[in-house]
Amino acid sequence: MMSVLELRHLKSLLALAETGSVSQAAQRVHLTQSALSHQLKQLEAGYGLSLFERKTQPLRFTPAGERLLGLARDLLARVAAAERDLARIRQGEAGEIRVAVECHTCFDWLMPAMDQFRQHWPAVELDIVSGFHADPVGLLLSDRADLAIVSEAEPQAGIVHQPLFSYEMVAIAAREHPLAHKACWQAADFAGETLIHYPVPDEMLDLLRKVLLPTGVNPARRTAELTIAIIQLVASRRGVAVLPYWTVQPYLERGYVVARQVGDGGLQSELYAALRGEDAAQAYMLDFLQTVRDCSFAALPGLSPLSS
Repeated sequence: MMSVLELRHLKSLLALAETGSVSQAAQRVHLTQSALSHQLKQLEAGYGLSLFERKTQPLRFTPAGERLLGLARDLLARVAAAERDLARIRQGEAGEIRVAVECHTCFDWLMPAMDQFRQHWPAVELDIVSGFHADPVGLLLSDRADLAIVSEAEPQAGIVHQPLFSYEMVAIAAREHPLAHKACWQAADFAGETLIHYPVPDEMLDLLRKVLLPTGVNPARRTAELTIAIIQLVASRRGVAVLPYWTVQPYLERGYVVARQVGDGGLQSELYAALRGEDAAQAYMLDFLQTVRDCSFAALPGLSPLSS
């Protein structure tokens, strides 16, 4: 009997399981929401079974859906492993990736991805260039790093940018803060506050670059090196901060602070991988980038894919 099941269906099921919604899953697999819904309905019609309980939030799989989801996790992992084996045969399996970062919160998602990548490519030396770097692309050009995590894909000779993901930045405040009752903060709400942020230049802070400075708002500042220190200062009503949602989620669950949307459409930030053009086609480099995306989307809430 000919099967109605294809790899694209399994990828869609896995995206649904990891995002919990059709709209976010559609972004992950680069389809419109209606196209993904149509694909899923065709799959259900082919089996004569419902795969999801659609009125639940997040979306919940039926027993039939769980069976196919288990197959997706198993088969897609085996397909990826086979393709890595073929890449090793074609290009070899040894190499080096020295990673430079410009963001303080990168390690929340970078370390798990590095751990998984080491299992895929044990002969590739993987390391983080120590310290915080305001110009990580400069390290690529001087051959002191092989890959840089950056927030903007600025065109530069000899450098290729690969999209990783987009994520939401949220404003956080103490639970009893006067702004805590507002669901959405505008630029003017920051005017009388002390903004607590990492000790980086203004052009590296999306809140300042995209929201505050264009409107002429430049609040008082205080800096802290560590995320937990920023959370503690905010919880003590020493100021407010804007951080990635995935970073603050554990503290929201514990009730230390509250999080609010910035601007009517939310404040979105992006992350890209910058690498030298001659390294862009290396099989282990491409797999490292895909491992970063896969691990991040599986573990971090509120991510969106970036187009190439």
